[in-house]
Amino acid sequence: VILSYFKCDVIFGLEMRKIHFVCCSCCVLGLRVRSEGRGCDAHQYLGYPCGHIFLTCCEEEEEGPNSQTPLRPKQKPRPTSLPRKGNGRNRNGGCSQQCSAVGGQARCSCFPGFSLKTNGRTCEDVDECATNTHSCRPSERCVNTVGSFVCELQVTCPAGYQLKNSVCEDIDECVLRTHNCGSSFMCENTVGSFICGPKHKCISGFKQDSHGNCIDVNECMGLTEPCGPGFNCINTVGSYTCQQKTVMCSHGYHASPDGVKCVDVDECQTGTHRCGVGQICHNLPGSYRCDCQTGYQYDALRKVCNDVNECWRYPGRLCAQTCENTPGSYHCSCTAGFSLAFDGKNCEDINECEKNPCSQECANIYGSYQCYCRQGYFLKEDGRTCEDIDECSQSIGNLCTFQCVNVPGSYQCACPPHGYIMAANGRTCKDVDECTTGTHNCTGGQTCYNLQGGFRCLSFDCPPNYKKVSDTRCERLSCPTNSLDCQNSPVRITYYQLSFQTNIIIPAQIFRIGPSPAYSGDHIVIGITRGNEDGYFSTRKLNSFTGAVYLQRQVRQPRDFLIDVEMKLLRQGALTSFVARIYVFITSSAV
Repeated sequence: VILSYFKCDVIFGLEMRKIHFVCCSCCVLGLRVRSEGRGCDAHQYLGYPCGHIFLTCCEEEEEGPNSQTPLRPKQKPRPTSLPRKGNGRNRNGGCSQQCSAVGGQARCSCFPGFSLKTNGRTCEDVDECATNTHSCRPSERCVNTVGSFVCELQVTCPAGYQLKNSVCEDIDECVLRTHNCGSSFMCENTVGSFICGPKHKCISGFKQDSHGNCIDVNECMGLTEPCGPGFNCINTVGSYTCQQKTVMCSHGYHASPDGVKCVDVDECQTGTHRCGVGQICHNLPGSYRCDCQTGYQYDALRKVCNDVNECWRYPGRLCAQTCENTPGSYHCSCTAGFSLAFDGKNCEDINECEKNPCSQECANIYGSYQCYCRQGYFLKEDGRTCEDIDECSQSIGNLCTFQCVNVPGSYQCACPPHGYIMAANGRTCKDVDECTTGTHNCTGGQTCYNLQGGFRCLSFDCPPNYKKVSDTRCERLSCPTNSLDCQNSPVRITYYQLSFQTNIIIPAQIFRIGPSPAYSGDHIVIGITRGNEDGYFSTRKLNSFTGAVYLQRQVRQPRDFLIDVEMKLLRQGALTSFVARIYVFITSSAV
């Protein structure tokens, strides 16, 4: 297409009467190239002014309400005549653009947008922007072009951007060196701004200080438990290692599962003791003890029971002065200067405290004296010097019912974190009745039952064919005459709640059952129909109309039971049954 129009320009460019056709054809060519989406660079292959007209029409955008083009070219009126060309020069007086004959002589003129120079032959471009002969609006900027001008829409760019070709482009502060990064940091350009980063990024295990240097990270101090239980964290350069803790335990102890402490071995529970037949094994810290009859003690080495020296075991409690052991018992005596009193224990003494043998307080005792210390101190082995006492570790008496916490010069008692509060005496733990205080979480359809250190939410529901006559009692409805299963079911189901501690002495009678009222000739049979799979409970008939339930096995850990105790009553030839549904709660005895 370009070649065809270029040829047309050559052919018709020689004829002045064809100039308007050439201009229109060049413009049509530019419009067609623009509609096909092709570039406008083809103007360089066309002669002047066809190339100028082609470029103007190719680059011009349609104006309308949806136009977004910032350039609005302004065209001068099309030339009315073209100079004749031939052999590379103008035939009529050497005019550079247009030539016309006036009075028989050639006169040169220029196209619109050009002006004639002083030589009368050459044309130069007119700067419409400088001469203020353009038609741009106040919001537009005039830009001069060869033979014409264009109007650019003035664009204001935000900070970090600059206007280029009517478009706001990002300013690279790093290249232009307009950033404020220090010498230890490196500028990194971002859209509309920049960031200052370290020149050298630290590898894993290191971090950068304020001077840009990479220093080691102490993972053992910064991380939360980097190593699992039973391991020690050791920091290394750039990393850390985990080393397993080694615990060496003495005989009678073994390492805990987490490997951080030694715990006692219960030889009685594991069956590793050597107590003889009839002897009772009692576990001790690091060892165990075999009990014999009263007044004797088991010798683990010889495996025999030896006489107990009560004077050594209970010093200062049996005799005021000297205690002499006897087979199975003991005898009190006095040293020189003392005589045995009528009671066989006490001796008359001298008041040694008059000589001030103690550094603090002295109390006279029979035949001797005793030094005492202020509260929070204990008497050392020399019998005269006082030192701060750790009441809890020394286990002096029953200080606290649950836990003793030593404090400087004294001690404090503590209770379990839940279910108990400290009593007014500061030593005893008092159970919190969650049911009374309303701190339980039982629903509206449940009944709260208080226990030592806790509570239970109980539901007393009646089975089918029963109606609830009270909070804890269900009565059987009338049975059809042909329903044998219904007639054999219990007439009444009553709920009970019992609470005991793990140190209860067994066997223990925990419940009695019988008809009320009872009549002469009544006979009952009782038994546990549900909940006694492990055999912790048993029943016993006390008489013809009374039965009892016993706890016959020791429950060593807190546990809940729900047992059904059925009582069958034979009265005047009729057999009926009743069920006592009993909740048995075994709580800890440690408090």
